[in-house]
Amino acid sequence: MTSSEPGSPRVRRERLIGLLALGIAVVLLVSSVTWFGSDRAGVGVAQVALGLVLVVVGGLLVRRAR
Repeated sequence: MTSSEPGSPRVRRERLIGLLALGIAVVLLVSSVTWFGSDRAGVGVAQVALGLVLVVVGGLLVRRAR
């Protein structure tokens, strides 16, 4: 079995890490609203930016694992 087959540990690990990154991104994006509401927009913007980066990275890992 090569490492690029769907059931290999490497592919499974990539998929799990991608899903973890997507989950963290969702939490960051949803909770960033509280920073904007408490007049700390700089933290909110940074949190949204990091969330978007994690969405891209997580999406790429999940897609590559298929």
